[in-house]
Amino acid sequence: PVLTDLKLDMGGVETDFVYPRNLPDLFKGTQIALIGRYRNAVDLNPVRLSLTGRTGSRAQTFYYENQRFPLRTEKNDFLPRLWATRRVGWLMEQIRTNGEQRELRDEVVDLGTRYGIVTPYTSYLALESDEATQATAGNQARDGRRRNNIAGLSGADASVSPSTTSRPAVPKAAARATTGAVAVQQSKRDRAQQESVRVESESSAGGVRAVGGKTFYLRDQVWTDAEFKADARLPETTLTFASDDYFALLKREPRLADFFALGERVIVVYQGRVYRVNAATK
Repeated sequence: PVLTDLKLDMGGVETDFVYPRNLPDLFKGTQIALIGRYRNAVDLNPVRLSLTGRTGSRAQTFYYENQRFPLRTEKNDFLPRLWATRRVGWLMEQIRTNGEQRELRDEVVDLGTRYGIVTPYTSYLALESDEATQATAGNQARDGRRRNNIAGLSGADASVSPSTTSRPAVPKAAARATTGAVAVQQSKRDRAQQESVRVESESSAGGVRAVGGKTFYLRDQVWTDAEFKADARLPETTLTFASDDYFALLKREPRLADFFALGERVIVVYQGRVYRVNAATK
Protein backbone atom coordinates (compact mmCIF):
# COMPACT_ATOMS: atom_id res chain seq x y z
CA PRO A 1 0.00 0.00 0.00
CA VAL A 2 1.06 3.59 -0.63
CA LEU A 3 -0.79 4.88 2.44
CA THR A 4 -1.75 3.08 5.65
CA ASP A 5 -3.41 3.93 8.98
CA LEU A 6 -5.75 6.41 7.30
CA LYS A 7 -7.77 8.90 9.31
CA LEU A 8 -10.08 11.61 7.97
CA ASP A 9 -10.69 14.85 9.86
CA MET A 10 -14.00 16.38 8.73
CA GLY A 11 -13.04 19.87 9.88
CA GLY A 12 -15.75 20.14 12.52
CA VAL A 13 -18.59 18.77 10.38
CA GLU A 14 -20.80 16.47 12.46
CA THR A 15 -21.21 13.13 10.67
CA ASP A 16 -22.81 9.77 11.35
CA PHE A 17 -23.18 6.39 9.65
CA VAL A 18 -20.16 6.87 7.39
CA TYR A 19 -19.11 3.84 5.33
CA PRO A 20 -16.74 2.10 5.24
CA ARG A 21 -16.62 2.31 9.01
CA ASN A 22 -12.84 1.89 9.07
CA LEU A 23 -10.71 3.33 6.29
CA PRO A 24 -8.75 0.61 4.49
CA ASP A 25 -5.19 0.96 3.24
CA LEU A 26 -4.79 2.83 -0.03
CA PHE A 27 -3.03 1.05 -2.89
CA LYS A 28 -1.50 2.59 -5.99
CA GLY A 29 -4.04 3.18 -8.74
CA THR A 30 -7.05 2.72 -6.44
CA GLN A 31 -9.39 5.07 -4.63
CA ILE A 32 -11.49 5.04 -1.48
CA ALA A 33 -15.09 6.25 -1.65
CA LEU A 34 -16.78 7.28 1.59
CA ILE A 35 -20.48 7.91 1.93
CA GLY A 36 -22.34 9.08 5.01
CA ARG A 37 -24.62 11.71 6.48
CA TYR A 38 -23.82 15.06 8.04
CA ARG A 39 -25.81 17.36 10.29
CA ASN A 40 -25.56 21.12 10.56
CA ALA A 41 -27.86 24.03 11.38
CA VAL A 42 -26.43 26.37 8.72
CA ASP A 43 -24.47 26.16 5.48
CA LEU A 44 -20.86 25.22 6.20
CA ASN A 45 -18.59 26.86 3.64
CA PRO A 46 -15.66 26.73 3.30
CA VAL A 47 -14.53 23.62 5.18
CA ARG A 48 -11.05 22.11 5.12
CA LEU A 49 -10.79 18.34 5.33
CA SER A 50 -7.54 16.59 6.17
CA LEU A 51 -6.51 13.01 5.46
CA THR A 52 -3.59 11.59 7.43
CA GLY A 53 -1.75 8.33 6.94
CA ARG A 54 1.65 6.72 6.80
CA THR A 55 3.94 5.87 3.91
CA GLY A 56 6.33 3.40 5.44
CA SER A 57 7.54 5.08 8.63
CA ARG A 58 6.77 8.61 7.39
CA ALA A 59 3.54 10.40 8.35
CA GLN A 60 1.70 12.25 5.59
CA THR A 61 -1.18 14.72 5.57
CA PHE A 62 -3.32 15.79 2.62
CA TYR A 63 -5.65 18.80 2.76
CA TYR A 64 -8.86 19.34 0.80
CA GLU A 65 -9.69 23.03 0.83
CA ASN A 66 -12.94 24.93 0.23
CA GLN A 67 -15.32 22.03 0.72
CA ARG A 68 -18.99 22.97 1.02
CA PHE A 69 -21.64 21.31 3.19
CA PRO A 70 -24.95 23.09 2.46
CA LEU A 71 -27.94 22.92 4.74
CA ARG A 72 -30.07 21.75 1.81
CA THR A 73 -29.30 20.90 -1.80
CA GLU A 74 -31.09 19.19 -4.67
CA LYS A 75 -27.91 18.24 -6.50
CA ASN A 76 -26.61 14.66 -6.54
CA ASP A 77 -30.03 13.27 -5.67
CA PHE A 78 -28.70 9.74 -6.23
CA LEU A 79 -26.63 9.93 -3.04
CA PRO A 80 -29.39 9.28 -0.44
CA ARG A 81 -30.30 5.95 -2.06
CA LEU A 82 -26.62 5.02 -2.41
CA TRP A 83 -26.07 5.78 1.27
CA ALA A 84 -29.19 3.81 2.24
CA THR A 85 -27.94 0.81 0.24
CA ARG A 86 -24.65 0.85 2.14
CA ARG A 87 -26.48 1.28 5.44
CA VAL A 88 -28.78 -1.67 4.68
CA GLY A 89 -25.76 -3.79 3.77
CA TRP A 90 -24.13 -2.98 7.11
CA LEU A 91 -27.36 -3.71 9.02
CA MET A 92 -27.78 -7.07 7.26
CA GLU A 93 -24.20 -7.96 8.15
CA GLN A 94 -24.98 -7.20 11.81
CA ILE A 95 -28.09 -9.41 11.61
CA ARG A 96 -26.12 -12.27 10.06
CA THR A 97 -23.35 -11.94 12.66
CA ASN A 98 -25.32 -11.27 15.85
CA GLY A 99 -28.79 -12.56 15.04
CA GLU A 100 -31.99 -10.73 14.17
CA GLN A 101 -33.03 -7.91 16.45
CA ARG A 102 -36.25 -5.98 16.04
CA GLU A 103 -34.51 -2.60 15.96
CA LEU A 104 -32.20 -3.68 13.13
CA ARG A 105 -35.00 -5.39 11.19
CA ASP A 106 -37.29 -2.35 11.48
CA GLU A 107 -34.58 -0.04 10.18
CA VAL A 108 -33.94 -2.35 7.21
CA VAL A 109 -37.68 -2.34 6.42
CA ASP A 110 -37.88 1.45 6.77
CA LEU A 111 -34.88 2.10 4.52
CA GLY A 112 -35.91 -0.55 2.01
CA THR A 113 -39.41 0.92 1.75
CA ARG A 114 -38.32 4.55 1.61
CA TYR A 115 -35.58 4.06 -0.98
CA GLY A 116 -36.94 1.09 -2.95
CA ILE A 117 -34.15 -1.29 -1.95
CA VAL A 118 -34.78 -5.02 -2.32
CA THR A 119 -33.94 -6.76 0.97
CA PRO A 120 -34.95 -10.08 2.57
CA TYR A 121 -37.61 -8.09 4.46
CA THR A 122 -38.92 -5.77 1.74
CA SER A 123 -38.68 -7.53 -1.64
CA TYR A 124 -42.40 -8.36 -1.48
CA LEU A 125 -43.28 -4.66 -1.44
CA ALA A 126 -42.41 -4.41 -5.12
CA LEU A 127 -45.35 -6.59 -6.11
CA GLU A 128 -48.80 -5.24 -6.85
CA SER A 129 -51.72 -7.52 -6.01
CA ASP A 130 -52.10 -8.75 -9.59
CA GLU A 131 -48.33 -9.17 -9.89
CA ALA A 132 -48.39 -11.20 -6.68
CA THR A 133 -50.88 -13.56 -8.31
CA GLN A 134 -48.58 -13.92 -11.30
CA ALA A 135 -45.64 -14.50 -8.96
CA THR A 136 -47.56 -17.30 -7.22
CA ALA A 137 -48.24 -18.95 -10.55
CA GLY A 138 -44.58 -18.50 -11.46
CA ASN A 139 -43.51 -20.14 -8.21
CA GLN A 140 -45.76 -23.11 -8.93
CA ALA A 141 -44.29 -23.42 -12.41
CA ARG A 142 -40.77 -23.22 -10.99
CA ASP A 143 -41.67 -25.91 -8.45
CA GLY A 144 -42.81 -28.10 -11.33
CA ARG A 145 -39.58 -27.47 -13.21
CA ARG A 146 -37.60 -28.26 -10.08
CA ARG A 147 -39.39 -31.61 -9.73
CA ASN A 148 -38.69 -32.38 -13.38
CA ASN A 149 -35.04 -31.43 -12.94
CA ILE A 150 -34.70 -33.79 -9.98
CA ALA A 151 -36.38 -36.58 -11.94
CA GLY A 152 -34.09 -35.95 -14.90
CA LEU A 153 -30.99 -36.06 -12.73
CA SER A 154 -32.00 -39.36 -11.14
CA GLY A 155 -32.63 -40.89 -14.56
CA ALA A 156 -36.20 -41.82 -13.59
CA ASP A 157 -39.49 -40.94 -15.25
CA ALA A 158 -41.36 -38.56 -12.96
CA SER A 159 -44.55 -40.52 -13.50
CA VAL A 160 -43.00 -43.87 -12.50
CA SER A 161 -42.61 -44.95 -8.91
CA PRO A 162 -39.03 -45.96 -7.99
CA SER A 163 -40.34 -49.28 -6.65
CA THR A 164 -41.61 -50.25 -10.12
CA THR A 165 -38.49 -49.17 -12.00
CA SER A 166 -35.87 -51.83 -12.62
CA ARG A 167 -32.24 -50.71 -12.47
CA PRO A 168 -29.06 -52.72 -12.95
CA ALA A 169 -26.98 -53.34 -9.86
CA VAL A 170 -24.24 -50.75 -9.35
CA PRO A 171 -21.09 -51.32 -7.31
CA LYS A 172 -21.01 -49.31 -4.07
CA ALA A 173 -18.01 -47.21 -5.11
CA ALA A 174 -19.65 -46.36 -8.43
CA ALA A 175 -22.91 -45.60 -6.64
CA ARG A 176 -21.13 -43.16 -4.34
CA ALA A 177 -19.44 -41.49 -7.31
CA THR A 178 -22.73 -41.28 -9.21
CA THR A 179 -24.55 -39.93 -6.17
CA GLY A 180 -21.81 -37.35 -5.64
CA ALA A 181 -21.95 -36.25 -9.27
CA VAL A 182 -25.74 -35.97 -9.10
CA ALA A 183 -25.49 -33.96 -5.89
CA VAL A 184 -23.00 -31.56 -7.48
CA GLN A 185 -25.17 -31.16 -10.57
CA GLN A 186 -28.27 -30.64 -8.45
CA SER A 187 -26.47 -28.10 -6.29
CA LYS A 188 -25.38 -26.17 -9.37
CA ARG A 189 -28.90 -26.24 -10.78
CA ASP A 190 -30.39 -25.14 -7.46
CA ARG A 191 -27.99 -22.20 -7.26
CA ALA A 192 -28.73 -21.21 -10.84
CA GLN A 193 -32.45 -21.50 -10.19
CA GLN A 194 -32.24 -19.45 -7.00
CA GLU A 195 -30.32 -16.77 -8.89
CA SER A 196 -32.96 -16.87 -11.62
CA VAL A 197 -35.73 -16.45 -9.06
CA ARG A 198 -33.86 -13.54 -7.47
CA VAL A 199 -33.36 -11.81 -10.82
CA GLU A 200 -36.98 -12.44 -11.80
CA SER A 201 -38.26 -11.01 -8.51
CA GLU A 202 -36.09 -7.92 -8.86
CA SER A 203 -36.93 -7.39 -12.53
CA SER A 204 -40.63 -7.78 -11.72
CA ALA A 205 -40.31 -4.74 -9.49
CA GLY A 206 -41.73 -2.65 -12.32
CA GLY A 207 -43.94 -1.04 -9.71
CA VAL A 208 -41.00 0.82 -8.16
CA ARG A 209 -39.37 4.01 -9.45
CA ALA A 210 -36.57 6.13 -7.97
CA VAL A 211 -36.94 9.77 -8.99
CA GLY A 212 -35.18 12.82 -7.62
CA GLY A 213 -34.02 11.11 -4.45
CA LYS A 214 -37.51 9.74 -3.76
CA THR A 215 -38.97 6.27 -4.21
CA PHE A 216 -42.43 5.73 -5.69
CA TYR A 217 -44.55 2.57 -5.58
CA LEU A 218 -47.33 1.82 -8.05
CA ARG A 219 -50.33 1.21 -5.78
CA ASP A 220 -53.81 0.90 -7.25
CA GLN A 221 -52.47 2.48 -10.46
CA VAL A 222 -51.20 5.54 -8.56
CA TRP A 223 -47.50 6.36 -8.29
CA THR A 224 -47.25 6.93 -4.54
CA ASP A 225 -44.34 8.54 -2.72
CA ALA A 226 -42.85 6.18 -0.11
CA GLU A 227 -42.92 9.10 2.34
CA PHE A 228 -46.68 9.48 2.02
CA LYS A 229 -48.59 8.45 5.14
CA ALA A 230 -52.34 8.90 5.11
CA ASP A 231 -52.45 9.41 8.88
CA ALA A 232 -49.79 12.16 8.80
CA ARG A 233 -52.53 14.70 7.94
CA LEU A 234 -50.25 16.99 5.97
CA PRO A 235 -51.82 19.86 4.01
CA GLU A 236 -52.85 18.61 0.58
CA THR A 237 -53.24 20.07 -2.89
CA THR A 238 -55.30 18.12 -5.42
CA LEU A 239 -54.79 18.71 -9.13
CA THR A 240 -56.13 17.35 -12.40
CA PHE A 241 -53.51 16.12 -14.83
CA ALA A 242 -52.66 18.68 -17.55
CA SER A 243 -55.09 21.28 -16.14
CA ASP A 244 -54.33 25.01 -15.92
CA ASP A 245 -53.66 24.68 -12.18
CA TYR A 246 -51.35 21.74 -12.91
CA PHE A 247 -49.14 23.77 -15.25
CA ALA A 248 -49.30 26.86 -13.04
CA LEU A 249 -47.95 24.83 -10.12
CA LEU A 250 -45.14 23.42 -12.26
CA LYS A 251 -44.20 26.95 -13.25
CA ARG A 252 -43.94 27.93 -9.57
CA GLU A 253 -42.32 24.65 -8.47
CA PRO A 254 -40.38 23.22 -11.45
CA ARG A 255 -38.87 20.57 -9.18
CA LEU A 256 -42.24 18.79 -9.13
CA ALA A 257 -42.01 18.14 -12.87
CA ASP A 258 -39.69 15.17 -12.31
CA PHE A 259 -42.25 13.54 -10.03
CA PHE A 260 -45.33 14.42 -12.08
CA ALA A 261 -43.64 12.91 -15.15
CA LEU A 262 -44.29 9.46 -13.67
CA GLY A 263 -47.84 9.45 -14.97
CA GLU A 264 -51.32 10.90 -14.80
CA ARG A 265 -51.93 9.72 -11.23
CA VAL A 266 -49.27 10.67 -8.70
CA ILE A 267 -49.04 11.33 -4.96
CA VAL A 268 -45.88 13.10 -3.82
CA VAL A 269 -44.80 14.68 -0.54
CA TYR A 270 -42.85 17.87 -1.21
CA GLN A 271 -41.74 20.48 1.32
CA GLY A 272 -44.26 19.39 3.93
CA ARG A 273 -47.25 19.23 1.58
CA VAL A 274 -48.98 16.39 -0.26
CA TYR A 275 -49.60 16.91 -3.97
CA ARG A 276 -52.17 14.56 -5.46
CA VAL A 277 -52.53 14.43 -9.25
CA ASN A 278 -55.66 12.75 -10.60
CA ALA A 279 -56.24 11.64 -14.18
CA ALA A 280 -58.45 13.88 -16.28
CA THR A 281 -61.98 12.57 -16.71
CA LYS A 282 -62.94 11.63 -20.25
